[in-house]
Amino acid sequence: MTAAERLVDGVRALPETVPDEIDRIARLHLLDAVGVAVVAARLGPARTLASARRADGPCTVLGTGTGAQAAEAALVNGTLVHSLEYDDTHTGSVMHGSSVLAPAVLAAAEARGCSGAGVVRSFVAGWEVLVRLGLAAPSGFQRTGFQGTSVAGPIAGAVAVGLLHGFDRDALLDAVGVAASFSAGNFTFLARGATSKAAQAGIGAQAAISAVALAGGGITGARDVFEGERGLFGLYARDPGAADRLAELSGDLGSRWYLADAAFKALPCCHFLHPFAEAIAAVDVPVEWIRRIVCRVPEGQEQIIAEPWARKQAPARADEARWSLPYVVALQAVRGAVALTDFDGEPDPAVLAMAARVDREPWPDSGYPAVFPAAIEVELTDGTSRTAHVEDVDGSARRPWDAERVTGKFRDNCLRAGIAPEQAVKFSDALISGPEPDFSQLRSLVGADG
Repeated sequence: MTAAERLVDGVRALPETVPDEIDRIARLHLLDAVGVAVVAARLGPARTLASARRADGPCTVLGTGTGAQAAEAALVNGTLVHSLEYDDTHTGSVMHGSSVLAPAVLAAAEARGCSGAGVVRSFVAGWEVLVRLGLAAPSGFQRTGFQGTSVAGPIAGAVAVGLLHGFDRDALLDAVGVAASFSAGNFTFLARGATSKAAQAGIGAQAAISAVALAGGGITGARDVFEGERGLFGLYARDPGAADRLAELSGDLGSRWYLADAAFKALPCCHFLHPFAEAIAAVDVPVEWIRRIVCRVPEGQEQIIAEPWARKQAPARADEARWSLPYVVALQAVRGAVALTDFDGEPDPAVLAMAARVDREPWPDSGYPAVFPAAIEVELTDGTSRTAHVEDVDGSARRPWDAERVTGKFRDNCLRAGIAPEQAVKFSDALISGPEPDFSQLRSLVGADG
């Protein structure tokens, strides 16, 4: 059997009802994705994207009160969820699951009239597939210059949407093979701080819808899509042996639930940067005492948050700084916090001045990608120094969030988007608290002037 066959067989063997704890966690991740999208529709770099949609349809464009056809709604919503770098991540696989999977399954479910329980089951299945694709070649897609989410997201999304369509084994295998034709998403945006990374998640969600439509219309996909030098792992991770690891990882589908390890984000910037912001906050000295800050950068992260260093120290736009180690560290040092509004408009001159005092050194044995750690040394003007170390990022499996913190983030995002607090509470309660999640109020999550 091929890796794709083992993967699809494992998915088809998943229980009709996921375990209660996984159901609870899945609902929280869906809530978080919706909250991030509605505030992004008001404050993010893709805030005008919804106005470019081509036609109305049954599927909600989040935060706008409008609708679109399924593939276009998935494209817009996935872009919104990912546009603020505020969406969840499974750290070990380095996958932004909800930015692809939530838009794909919500659009497919609205188009087909599927139940809330069906949404949760397909969402969970997609997450389990996505994480295993990442763990088969840990950080391998990133090393070759691709965002793993946009390589693997179309495939995981197609599995999730295919389940909502009631696909049998052969149809799911075709959907997987076809979806791999949509895999893409490179990191060239980093060189000049383009915002195209946001669209990579939206394209993945759109691809999931399209791949299922194509497979349902008779287009077939290769059963050995993962194997060999020209398979997915050979092409995108330069690791053809990862197909065997994926086959092995597929064996515990239904008994090992990786979604439980996915981390929520407390800050609207690259997840690699969160522990560094926490570390500099822990040092807690007046900014005028700081002469130099040295950050140890985990091997494998440098291409995203530290290169080219001169550009990272002096980003042209505040939005570009979402992936800048020196700027985010300086932002925390100067302002005492990292907030949504810090990445809009022009960079802060005071933050740029501090970023110029941030330096780096390689950290080959950091434990990444199993953990997202940080280690810094702050040299002070009196000649002394202080250090701080964060073993893993806040929100990870080692430092999980409870439901209150997730719902608090959702309600804060709704408030920033101008949504009435009672409407936010009504939606979160309907999604989180009922015996079956209720998404019927999705389109009502719009600010007063939306």
